Amino acid sequence: MSIQLSKTTALNDHVERKAQDTKGDKVVAGVSHTMLALWTLMVLIPLLWTLLSSFKTTKEILASPFSLPADWKFENYLNAWNTAGIGNYFFNTVIVVGFALVIVMVLGAMCAYVLARYVFPGSRAIYYLMLAGLTFPIFLAIVPLFFILKNIGLLNTLPGLIIVYVAFALPFTVFFLFSFFKALPHEIAEAAQIDGAGEWRTFFQVMLPMAKPGMASVAIFNFLGLWNQYLIPVAINTKPENYVLSQGIAAFAGQMGYAVDFGAMFAAAIIVIIPVLIMYVLFQRQLQGSVSAGTMK
Repeated sequence: MSIQLSKTTALNDHVERKAQDTKGDKVVAGVSHTMLALWTLMVLIPLLWTLLSSFKTTKEILASPFSLPADWKFENYLNAWNTAGIGNYFFNTVIVVGFALVIVMVLGAMCAYVLARYVFPGSRAIYYLMLAGLTFPIFLAIVPLFFILKNIGLLNTLPGLIIVYVAFALPFTVFFLFSFFKALPHEIAEAAQIDGAGEWRTFFQVMLPMAKPGMASVAIFNFLGLWNQYLIPVAINTKPENYVLSQGIAAFAGQMGYAVDFGAMFAAAIIVIIPVLIMYVLFQRQLQGSVSAGTMK
C-alpha cells in the first residue's frame, strides 16, 4: 500500500512539473508563432502587391497603388517578355545558371567527398583554402577577373560568366557538403568495394545518393545566389545581347527614364521570381530532410 502511495505521489509531482513546463512552452510557442506570422506577412504582402501591380497600368499604380486592377492587363507580361527583351535575358540566365549549377554541384560534391573521406598530404590545406574562399569579397576580384577573361578571350561571353559563377560558388558547395560526406558510414563504401565497385562507381551510385538531402539544399542556395547575381555580370558581361535578368531589368528601368512602364516592370519582377518559387517547391522535401538530418547528428 505504501509503495502504491509513493508511486502515486511521484506521478502527481511529475504531472505538476510537466504542467509548469507546459506553460513556459506555451509562452515560447506563442511568441515564436507570432514572430513567424509577422515575418510571413512582411514577405507575402510585398509579393502580393507586386503581383497585383503587374496587372495594372502605370496610371492605376500611381493613382491607387493598393487597389485591385480595374482591368487585368495580361499584356504587361507580353510587353515585358517581348518589348523589354526579358525573354532573351531569361534564356541567357537559364543557360548560365543551369550550366554553372550542374558543374559546381558535380565538382563540389567530388571535392567534398575526397576531402571528407580520404587523408592525403595537403588535404587539410586544400580544405582551409576552400574556407578562405568564402571570406573573399567578390568586388576585390572584379579587376583581376576582367583581365583574365580578356586574355583568354572569354570576356563578355556566356561561357566566361559560367566559369566565374562556378569559381565563386564552389567554396560554399564544398564547405556545405563536407559534413554530409563526413557523416556517412564507412562500412557502406567498404561493402560496395567488396562487391567489386570501383571508386567512381562507389561515389556516383552509392555515396552520392545518400547525400541527396544535402545536395538538394546546397543546390537551392546556389541557385538563389546565381540567379540573383548582379555585380559579376555588370563587370564582365557588358554586351546587351548577353545580358542576364538582373542586368536586363536594370537596363529596362534605365532606358525608360521618367516614362517607366511600371506594369511591365512589375511583370518582369514576377517573371524573375517564378523560377525561384518553382525551384523551392521542387526541392522543399529534400531541404526539410537535410535540416532534420542535421539536427539529429
